[in-house]
Amino acid sequence: MLQTNAAAPPRAGTAPAGHYRWMIIGLLFVITTINYMDRNLLGVLKPTIQGDLHFSETDYGNIVFAFSMAYAAGYASMGAFTDKVGVRIGLAVAAMIWCAASAAHGLVTSVAGFTAARIALGLGEGGNFPTCIKSVAAWFPVRDRAFATGIFNSGSNVGGLLAPLIAAFVTANWGWQTAFYVTGLVGFVWVAFWLVMYKAPEVHPKVSATELAYIRSDPDVPAKHIPWAQLLRHPGTWTYIIGGILTNPVWWFYNNWVPSFLFSKFHVNLMALGLPLVVIYLMTDVGSVGGGWLSGRLIKLGFGVFTARKLTLLACACCTLPVFLAPMVGSIWISVLLIGLAMAAHQGFSANLFTLVSDTMPKGAVAGAVGLGGCISSIIGGFSAAVVGRVLDATHDNYTLVFFVGAGAYVVATLAVHLILPHHRSELIGASAPAE
Repeated sequence: MLQTNAAAPPRAGTAPAGHYRWMIIGLLFVITTINYMDRNLLGVLKPTIQGDLHFSETDYGNIVFAFSMAYAAGYASMGAFTDKVGVRIGLAVAAMIWCAASAAHGLVTSVAGFTAARIALGLGEGGNFPTCIKSVAAWFPVRDRAFATGIFNSGSNVGGLLAPLIAAFVTANWGWQTAFYVTGLVGFVWVAFWLVMYKAPEVHPKVSATELAYIRSDPDVPAKHIPWAQLLRHPGTWTYIIGGILTNPVWWFYNNWVPSFLFSKFHVNLMALGLPLVVIYLMTDVGSVGGGWLSGRLIKLGFGVFTARKLTLLACACCTLPVFLAPMVGSIWISVLLIGLAMAAHQGFSANLFTLVSDTMPKGAVAGAVGLGGCISSIIGGFSAAVVGRVLDATHDNYTLVFFVGAGAYVVATLAVHLILPHHRSELIGASAPAE
């Protein structure tokens, strides 16, 4: 029987009345899709633009470096901004900044121009994930957060999937510049829907008392204000920082260089590149949702929250190991499957790493903690991108070392997370937490 008392949470296993929280996840999924379309479009079009503008791998690495530094600044500043003004305004402002910057890519004709456009893009895009994670923490109980995060985070894979399709079709008919105009415009349409449809669950007219009780049905980290400068005192912040430092540069390498890797090793053109990238990002979608589902399933089977998250991180880390073979095989499809498996594992890993922040931090500090961690990992990612560009120029596009490093990063990250976190979530939220 459904619970109707807003003050009493529903019993375990009962279905809450109302599902508007999934509409919110749908909106977050769409904007994350747009975020990655805008971000990945340059990587997909790189061989075409590089042919027109004649820049080197080192030049491209420097462009990615500039984006990474701006993304780091955006991650930290937009996360703190969202904690102050709220999710509704925070995400709308971030989306408008990066969509305008995405469209601006079509107006530039030099390495310096792309660098400036990427800086503006990074400043805005840095606001997406801190705001989305904060929104999930506000709309979902602990047991559902990793699954909800996996769903919206799968938008990054759909964005990566759509980018080559849009790039191939639009470039063939109207030129590569128009592809940037199209993806930039879509984001402004989303902002209009977001501002109309989003309110906090406590005041949203479409959220029933029972659904609100379900959202609030788990004990949470005690709500208290944490100044931004004090976030480093909390294990949740360090979990995301260390995990992000070790794994986010690998993910950025995949998104920025996999199209070029397939282009240089297997000699495929822009039109032929579409299907392999679609396969990779379809696999990545499965990993994003599957990784979130797995830890939630383990919690429902009786595992402690942290135990379930760590076991899922370990499973994902093991799936990244075979990717070191990608530059050594002679078949494009074997290489595609190895890369797809590694990227799918990253997304499952990422869904749980994000969720550990909301598991360990008060809701009022979630966006700030994600923003700070993302800032630091993005700085490291920027330097790694510059190094990758120089390595590829020095080795004449030999990707073996880069894939080898990426293969082992997740195992190291899993060990680090295990050592940083306490054994039980109850050590953070007190005696009101369920026994683990």
